[in-house]
Amino acid sequence: MRQTLIVLLAISLIVLFIFGFPILKKWQRQRIKQRHFPPLWQAIIENNVPIYLALNPQERRRLQGHIQVFLAEKQFIGCQGLQVTLEMKVTIAAVACLLLLNERGTYFPKLQSILIYPNTYFVKEVTSNDGYVVEETQVARLGESWNRDQLVLSWEQVQRDTQNWEDGHNVILHEFAHQLDQEDGRAEGVPILLQKSDYQFWSKVMLREYQNLCLKVEKGMKTTLDYYGATNPAEFFAVATETFFEKPRQLRKKHPELYEQLQRYYQLDPVQWI
Repeated sequence: MRQTLIVLLAISLIVLFIFGFPILKKWQRQRIKQRHFPPLWQAIIENNVPIYLALNPQERRRLQGHIQVFLAEKQFIGCQGLQVTLEMKVTIAAVACLLLLNERGTYFPKLQSILIYPNTYFVKEVTSNDGYVVEETQVARLGESWNRDQLVLSWEQVQRDTQNWEDGHNVILHEFAHQLDQEDGRAEGVPILLQKSDYQFWSKVMLREYQNLCLKVEKGMKTTLDYYGATNPAEFFAVATETFFEKPRQLRKKHPELYEQLQRYYQLDPVQWI
Protein backbone atom coordinates (compact mmCIF):
# COMPACT_ATOMS: atom_id res chain seq x y z
CA MET A 1 0.00 0.00 0.00
CA ARG A 2 2.80 2.36 0.92
CA GLN A 3 4.66 1.65 -2.32
CA THR A 4 1.47 2.29 -4.30
CA LEU A 5 1.03 5.68 -2.60
CA ILE A 6 4.63 6.60 -3.38
CA VAL A 7 4.19 5.66 -7.04
CA LEU A 8 0.93 7.66 -7.26
CA LEU A 9 2.60 10.64 -5.60
CA ALA A 10 5.52 10.47 -8.04
CA ILE A 11 3.15 10.28 -11.00
CA SER A 12 1.16 13.23 -9.65
CA LEU A 13 4.30 15.34 -9.29
CA ILE A 14 5.37 14.50 -12.84
CA VAL A 15 1.95 15.40 -14.23
CA LEU A 16 1.93 18.62 -12.20
CA PHE A 17 5.34 19.55 -13.57
CA ILE A 18 4.42 18.76 -17.18
CA PHE A 19 1.21 20.79 -17.12
CA GLY A 20 2.14 23.36 -14.49
CA PHE A 21 5.57 24.42 -15.73
CA PRO A 22 4.35 26.06 -18.98
CA ILE A 23 1.69 27.97 -17.03
CA LEU A 24 4.26 29.14 -14.48
CA LYS A 25 6.68 30.10 -17.26
CA LYS A 26 4.00 32.13 -19.01
CA TRP A 27 3.10 33.88 -15.76
CA GLN A 28 6.75 34.72 -15.05
CA ARG A 29 7.18 36.17 -18.52
CA GLN A 30 4.08 38.31 -18.17
CA ARG A 31 5.47 39.68 -14.91
CA ILE A 32 8.77 40.52 -16.61
CA LYS A 33 7.00 42.27 -19.50
CA GLN A 34 5.13 44.52 -17.07
CA ARG A 35 8.33 45.93 -15.61
CA HIS A 36 9.31 49.51 -16.37
CA PHE A 37 11.47 49.63 -19.49
CA PRO A 38 14.77 51.35 -18.55
CA PRO A 39 15.36 54.70 -20.33
CA LEU A 40 18.97 53.70 -21.02
CA TRP A 41 17.79 50.59 -22.89
CA GLN A 42 15.41 52.79 -24.86
CA ALA A 43 18.24 55.15 -25.81
CA ILE A 44 20.47 52.25 -26.93
CA ILE A 45 17.73 50.84 -29.16
CA GLU A 46 16.88 54.19 -30.71
CA ASN A 47 20.56 54.78 -31.47
CA ASN A 48 21.50 51.28 -32.66
CA VAL A 49 18.33 49.86 -34.23
CA PRO A 50 16.99 52.44 -36.70
CA ILE A 51 13.92 50.40 -37.68
CA TYR A 52 12.65 50.72 -34.10
CA LEU A 53 11.54 54.32 -34.68
CA ALA A 54 9.37 53.17 -37.59
CA LEU A 55 7.33 50.80 -35.41
CA ASN A 56 3.96 51.95 -34.14
CA PRO A 57 3.52 52.47 -30.36
CA GLN A 58 1.91 49.04 -29.84
CA GLU A 59 4.75 47.28 -31.68
CA ARG A 60 7.36 49.19 -29.70
CA ARG A 61 5.81 48.22 -26.39
CA ARG A 62 5.49 44.61 -27.52
CA LEU A 63 9.13 44.59 -28.59
CA GLN A 64 10.19 46.07 -25.25
CA GLY A 65 8.43 43.26 -23.42
CA HIS A 66 10.11 40.61 -25.56
CA ILE A 67 13.50 42.23 -24.98
CA GLN A 68 12.99 42.12 -21.22
CA VAL A 69 12.13 38.41 -21.31
CA PHE A 70 14.99 37.64 -23.70
CA LEU A 71 17.58 39.36 -21.50
CA ALA A 72 16.22 37.63 -18.39
CA GLU A 73 16.48 34.17 -19.94
CA LYS A 74 19.61 34.23 -22.13
CA GLN A 75 23.26 34.30 -21.17
CA PHE A 76 25.84 36.41 -23.01
CA ILE A 77 29.49 35.33 -23.10
CA GLY A 78 32.38 37.40 -24.41
CA CYS A 79 35.08 35.58 -26.39
CA GLN A 80 38.75 36.41 -27.07
CA GLY A 81 38.83 38.79 -24.13
CA LEU A 82 35.73 40.76 -25.15
CA GLN A 83 33.91 42.41 -22.25
CA VAL A 84 30.16 42.12 -22.87
CA THR A 85 28.41 45.46 -22.34
CA LEU A 86 24.81 46.46 -21.81
CA GLU A 87 24.83 48.03 -25.28
CA MET A 88 25.77 44.70 -26.85
CA LYS A 89 23.08 42.74 -25.00
CA VAL A 90 20.27 45.22 -25.61
CA THR A 91 21.16 45.71 -29.29
CA ILE A 92 21.29 41.98 -30.02
CA ALA A 93 18.09 41.33 -28.07
CA ALA A 94 16.22 44.14 -29.87
CA VAL A 95 17.03 42.88 -33.36
CA ALA A 96 16.48 39.21 -32.47
CA CYS A 97 13.10 39.96 -30.91
CA LEU A 98 11.85 41.59 -34.12
CA LEU A 99 11.33 37.98 -35.21
CA LEU A 100 9.00 37.47 -32.23
CA LEU A 101 6.71 40.47 -32.74
CA ASN A 102 3.98 38.07 -33.86
CA GLU A 103 3.71 36.85 -30.24
CA ARG A 104 5.00 33.34 -31.02
CA GLY A 105 6.06 33.32 -27.38
CA THR A 106 8.74 30.64 -27.65
CA TYR A 107 11.80 32.88 -27.21
CA PHE A 108 14.12 30.52 -29.07
CA PRO A 109 13.59 27.68 -26.54
CA LYS A 110 16.75 25.69 -27.30
CA LEU A 111 19.04 28.71 -27.08
CA GLN A 112 20.78 29.34 -23.77
CA SER A 113 23.94 31.28 -24.58
CA ILE A 114 25.01 33.93 -27.10
CA LEU A 115 28.77 33.98 -27.67
CA ILE A 116 30.14 37.32 -28.87
CA TYR A 117 33.48 37.71 -30.61
CA PRO A 118 34.98 41.19 -31.09
CA ASN A 119 35.28 40.70 -34.86
CA THR A 120 35.68 37.95 -37.46
CA TYR A 121 36.63 34.65 -35.84
CA PHE A 122 38.04 31.44 -37.27
CA VAL A 123 36.95 27.83 -36.89
CA LYS A 124 38.43 24.56 -38.09
CA GLU A 125 36.55 22.93 -40.93
CA VAL A 126 37.36 19.32 -41.80
CA THR A 127 36.70 17.82 -45.21
CA SER A 128 36.46 14.04 -45.19
CA ASN A 129 35.97 11.27 -47.71
CA ASP A 130 34.96 7.70 -46.81
CA GLY A 131 35.78 8.38 -43.17
CA TYR A 132 39.26 9.73 -43.87
CA VAL A 133 40.26 13.35 -43.22
CA VAL A 134 41.11 14.93 -46.54
CA GLU A 135 41.75 18.51 -45.50
CA GLU A 136 41.54 20.68 -42.38
CA THR A 137 41.28 24.42 -42.96
CA GLN A 138 40.68 27.60 -40.98
CA VAL A 139 37.43 29.26 -42.04
CA ALA A 140 36.45 32.85 -41.21
CA ARG A 141 33.02 33.29 -39.64
CA LEU A 142 30.82 36.27 -38.74
CA GLY A 143 28.18 34.23 -36.93
CA GLU A 144 26.66 30.77 -36.65
CA SER A 145 23.72 29.07 -35.00
CA TRP A 146 24.29 25.72 -33.34
CA ASN A 147 21.59 23.09 -33.14
CA ARG A 148 22.28 22.60 -29.45
CA ASP A 149 22.10 25.63 -27.19
CA GLN A 150 24.47 28.31 -28.46
CA LEU A 151 24.60 31.05 -31.07
CA VAL A 152 27.73 32.97 -32.10
CA LEU A 153 28.01 36.56 -33.34
CA SER A 154 30.75 38.99 -34.34
CA TRP A 155 30.14 42.33 -32.59
CA GLU A 156 31.95 44.17 -35.37
CA GLN A 157 29.53 42.66 -37.89
CA VAL A 158 26.55 43.42 -35.67
CA GLN A 159 27.55 47.09 -35.60
CA ARG A 160 28.08 47.17 -39.35
CA ASP A 161 24.68 45.61 -40.00
CA THR A 162 22.71 47.82 -37.63
CA GLN A 163 24.35 50.93 -39.04
CA ASN A 164 23.49 49.89 -42.59
CA TRP A 165 19.88 48.79 -42.24
CA GLU A 166 18.16 48.19 -45.60
CA ASP A 167 21.22 46.65 -47.29
CA GLY A 168 19.75 43.17 -46.89
CA HIS A 169 22.51 41.88 -44.62
CA ASN A 170 21.99 41.31 -40.91
CA VAL A 171 23.88 38.65 -39.01
CA ILE A 172 21.47 38.75 -36.03
CA LEU A 173 18.36 38.23 -38.16
CA HIS A 174 20.19 35.54 -40.11
CA GLU A 175 21.38 33.46 -37.16
CA PHE A 176 18.17 33.79 -35.17
CA ALA A 177 16.19 32.74 -38.23
CA HIS A 178 18.27 29.55 -38.06
CA GLN A 179 17.14 29.16 -34.45
CA LEU A 180 13.52 29.29 -35.58
CA ASP A 181 14.29 26.75 -38.28
CA GLN A 182 15.98 24.45 -35.77
CA GLU A 183 13.17 24.41 -33.19
CA ASP A 184 11.91 21.06 -34.48
CA GLY A 185 15.42 19.62 -34.35
CA ARG A 186 16.17 19.94 -38.06
CA ALA A 187 17.74 22.70 -40.14
CA GLU A 188 16.06 22.45 -43.52
CA GLY A 189 14.46 25.83 -44.11
CA VAL A 190 11.07 24.85 -42.70
CA PRO A 191 10.23 26.44 -39.33
CA ILE A 192 7.23 25.41 -37.25
CA LEU A 193 4.22 26.84 -39.09
CA LEU A 194 0.82 27.87 -37.74
CA GLN A 195 -1.20 25.09 -39.33
CA LYS A 196 -0.43 21.72 -40.90
CA SER A 197 -2.07 22.87 -44.11
CA ASP A 198 0.57 25.63 -44.41
CA TYR A 199 3.45 23.22 -44.97
CA GLN A 200 2.49 22.13 -48.48
CA PHE A 201 2.27 25.63 -49.92
CA TRP A 202 5.35 26.76 -47.94
CA SER A 203 7.41 23.92 -49.42
CA LYS A 204 6.11 24.60 -52.92
CA VAL A 205 6.94 28.33 -52.85
CA MET A 206 10.25 27.99 -51.01
CA LEU A 207 11.55 25.20 -53.25
CA ARG A 208 10.68 27.13 -56.39
CA GLU A 209 12.26 30.34 -55.08
CA TYR A 210 15.35 28.48 -53.88
CA GLN A 211 15.83 26.78 -57.25
CA ASN A 212 15.35 30.08 -59.08
CA LEU A 213 18.01 31.70 -56.91
CA CYS A 214 20.40 28.83 -57.57
CA LEU A 215 19.84 29.22 -61.32
CA LYS A 216 20.46 32.96 -61.20
CA VAL A 217 23.61 32.48 -59.15
CA GLU A 218 24.93 30.00 -61.73
CA LYS A 219 24.30 32.54 -64.47
CA GLY A 220 25.77 35.40 -62.46
CA MET A 221 22.54 37.39 -62.61
CA LYS A 222 21.62 40.23 -60.27
CA THR A 223 19.32 39.12 -57.46
CA THR A 224 17.34 40.72 -54.63
CA LEU A 225 18.31 37.85 -52.35
CA ASP A 226 21.96 37.43 -51.41
CA TYR A 227 23.83 34.70 -53.29
CA TYR A 228 24.53 32.92 -50.00
CA GLY A 229 20.90 31.84 -49.95
CA ALA A 230 21.72 29.38 -52.73
CA THR A 231 23.92 27.35 -50.36
CA ASN A 232 21.05 25.16 -49.15
CA PRO A 233 17.36 25.51 -48.13
CA ALA A 234 18.26 26.38 -44.52
CA GLU A 235 20.48 29.26 -45.64
CA PHE A 236 17.82 30.32 -48.12
CA PHE A 237 15.28 30.76 -45.31
CA ALA A 238 17.78 32.76 -43.24
CA VAL A 239 18.71 35.00 -46.18
CA ALA A 240 15.05 35.44 -47.11
CA THR A 241 14.35 36.54 -43.54
CA GLU A 242 17.13 39.14 -43.70
CA THR A 243 15.71 40.46 -46.96
CA PHE A 244 12.13 40.43 -45.64
CA PHE A 245 13.02 42.74 -42.75
CA GLU A 246 15.62 44.92 -44.46
CA LYS A 247 14.46 45.14 -48.09
CA PRO A 248 10.73 44.40 -47.91
CA ARG A 249 9.68 46.56 -50.85
CA GLN A 250 12.15 44.95 -53.22
CA LEU A 251 11.26 41.47 -51.99
CA ARG A 252 7.52 42.04 -52.34
CA LYS A 253 7.98 43.44 -55.85
CA LYS A 254 10.35 40.77 -57.18
CA HIS A 255 9.14 37.78 -55.17
CA PRO A 256 5.50 38.40 -54.12
CA GLU A 257 4.70 34.79 -53.20
CA LEU A 258 7.86 34.47 -51.10
CA TYR A 259 7.02 37.73 -49.37
CA GLU A 260 3.50 36.48 -48.72
CA GLN A 261 4.77 33.28 -47.11
CA LEU A 262 7.15 35.17 -44.83
CA GLN A 263 4.46 37.72 -44.02
CA ARG A 264 2.11 34.91 -43.00
CA TYR A 265 4.78 33.20 -40.91
CA TYR A 266 6.05 36.30 -39.10
CA GLN A 267 2.56 37.90 -39.13
CA LEU A 268 4.19 41.22 -39.98
CA ASP A 269 4.33 43.57 -42.94
CA PRO A 270 7.72 45.38 -42.84
CA VAL A 271 6.76 47.44 -45.91
CA GLN A 272 4.72 49.55 -43.51
CA TRP A 273 7.87 50.43 -41.59
CA ILE A 274 9.76 51.86 -44.54
